[in-house]
Amino acid sequence: MNGIEALLCQEPWEDGTLGREAKYVARAPLAAENDLDEALGLQPVSIRLPRQLIDQFKLIAHFYGVGYQPLMRDVLTRFVPGALQEILQAQQAQAQKAAQQAKPASKDRQVA
Repeated sequence: MNGIEALLCQEPWEDGTLGREAKYVARAPLAAENDLDEALGLQPVSIRLPRQLIDQFKLIAHFYGVGYQPLMRDVLTRFVPGALQEILQAQQAQAQKAAQQAKPASKDRQVA
């Protein structure tokens, strides 16, 4: 493998051979963080959670090799579609029930 192939190979980056030394780590400028958030459609939020819950998220995140905040984002992202589906189904059931109750009343008016 020549030098260019070595640079293009992803394995050393993925396994941590390259890129994990402290001397190469720096925080991105705030403008770059804001640009990234905007590009990804992310918005920072502040939320108070029980310490025990945060510790549990950290434990789970460590097991999966991710940060606890991205894990929280993933959990919320998975939860919301199901919750929205439940709300939609409840509203549809309520509308159907209201329609069923309205049918007999309209028939009574036609007979009279």
